[in-house]
Amino acid sequence: MAGLGARATRRGVVAAALATTVVGCSDETVGGHPLPVERSGSGSSKGKPNLLVIITDDQRWDHFSASPSAPKYLHTPAIDALANAGVRCDNAFVTTALCSPSRATFLTGTYASRHGVRNNLTAWDPALTTVFEPLMASGYDCAFIGKWHMPGGVPDLRGVDRFVTFTAQGGQGQYFDCPLLIDGVMTPRPGKYITEDLTTQALSWLDERDEQTPWCLYLAHKAVHHQFEPPAHLLGTMDDVDLSDMPPEAYAFMTTLDRNVWEGTVAGLERNYRRYLETVLGLDEQIGRLLDSIDLTNTYVVFTSDNGYSWGEHVVSGKRWAYEENTRVPFLVAGPGISAGSHDQLVTNADLAPTLLEWAGAAPLPEAQGRSLAPLLAGRTQSLRDDFMYEYFLDFPYNVPAMQAVRTDDWLWIEFDSDLAPELYDVHKDPHTRTNLSTSEPEVATTLAARLSALRADVAAGAVV
Repeated sequence: MAGLGARATRRGVVAAALATTVVGCSDETVGGHPLPVERSGSGSSKGKPNLLVIITDDQRWDHFSASPSAPKYLHTPAIDALANAGVRCDNAFVTTALCSPSRATFLTGTYASRHGVRNNLTAWDPALTTVFEPLMASGYDCAFIGKWHMPGGVPDLRGVDRFVTFTAQGGQGQYFDCPLLIDGVMTPRPGKYITEDLTTQALSWLDERDEQTPWCLYLAHKAVHHQFEPPAHLLGTMDDVDLSDMPPEAYAFMTTLDRNVWEGTVAGLERNYRRYLETVLGLDEQIGRLLDSIDLTNTYVVFTSDNGYSWGEHVVSGKRWAYEENTRVPFLVAGPGISAGSHDQLVTNADLAPTLLEWAGAAPLPEAQGRSLAPLLAGRTQSLRDDFMYEYFLDFPYNVPAMQAVRTDDWLWIEFDSDLAPELYDVHKDPHTRTNLSTSEPEVATTLAARLSALRADVAAGAVV
């Protein structure tokens, strides 16, 4: 890919890192308090299902062992058990493959161009309504535990009884000894590993509540974001794994290219990938610990990630680009009335909030642009959407052009806000999107360009898409 800009300098990297820390979530606490809203009477919430959402970070759609495309050396028994107990959505995507915008879309059901968190620098608007407010108004206890990581400082969050997050490293958190902001109080956590610590916080909240009240627990992990640090007992367990199946275009020190250096992967591709795999294993252990306490007969569980991650595909180590490795995420759902199986309907992160609200019998979010998955997962309908739009906005200092794309069941069409030519891929024949067909399939290109234009207009107008 040509036209990606000048090479990064060490001084530039340091200056950009400092700028990102200042502009993004800082270590200065500006909120973090739960702000409960008025609930309906207890009688109206009786018998409602509980809701558990687990969102991981940078976990590719194929990086759990029950995925048909999982690496043969990755074994995730806890995630697999959830997949086997419910529905595996094999065509689930995020509408922006970047932490902050994607997390805001999960919470609001809207696209980044609508909720305003366009990248990791643009601030969260505290006036935005999240899924928690209608849930609590309908009688639910709600907790947000984990990675907030949206610029503008940590807000006081309406609609929750418990709010646990962190501000270290610009809101990214750290794997060891990460202080937690617990209901507005910064609390040191010496000797703690963050994935285990967040799981303990989640279990403690579940244990201390009134069992007669339905609940929604939203657990947002740091793992498996860089620095890719597994728990001590798993460090080195992937050192002898044969990585000969890595992408053919990848090479060890492609991580030092200017398009990749900002991702924190400069130590070398294979070393980082081994640590990533070990961090997935540590995540799986803690997911099993949480799921052991969950009764699927009265609890819906959703497991997903904020975006995928490239490990050498397109000579990229990171995300942001509209390619499958970055936009496609795991999406597993289990719970009452959901039969085990899989489907290939196009699902997006904007669908989470509408789905939770329908399960809860709560008022919908009037601004939501996603669709409830409840009818699809219950077998009441076989269709959801024919396509969706992907959008990515400039995110300094990352050397990735702004772009929009349309993904259908068969095709991926990408347009860049730069001098890069559009790209077209047949995602069935070419799942790793290596062969650009934009000139050899002119009719398809013309059709998808028109469709992307229409989707831009619909998203800008706030339509359900």
